[in-house]
Amino acid sequence: MYTGTAVFDVLLPGDSRSLKAKRSYVRPIVAALRRFEVSAAEVGDVDLHGRARIAVALVASEAHHVGEVLDACERLVAGRPEVELLSVRRRLHGEDD
Repeated sequence: MYTGTAVFDVLLPGDSRSLKAKRSYVRPIVAALRRFEVSAAEVGDVDLHGRARIAVALVASEAHHVGEVLDACERLVAGRPEVELLSVRRRLHGEDD
C-alpha cells in the first residue's frame, strides 16, 4: 500500500480581492482534481485573498500509480490559465515507512 500527497501553492488573479472571489477560483480546481478519484481540499492560506494552497491525497497498491495520478493532478493545476502554480510539494509513503 502506498499513499501520496501533493500540495500546490497557487497565485490567484488580482481580482480575487474577497474570499468570495477566491472561492470562485479555488472550487472549480478542487472539483476538477476530484475527478482523478483523490481527496482534494484547500488546506492553507485560507484568509489570504491572492494565494491558495490546495492539497490532494490518494492511496494505491502500486507506487507507480500514485506517481501517475499526482503527475496528472499537477498538470491540471499548472494548465489552469486563471492561476499561476508557484510550487508543488509531493510526498510518497510506502509500506516500509
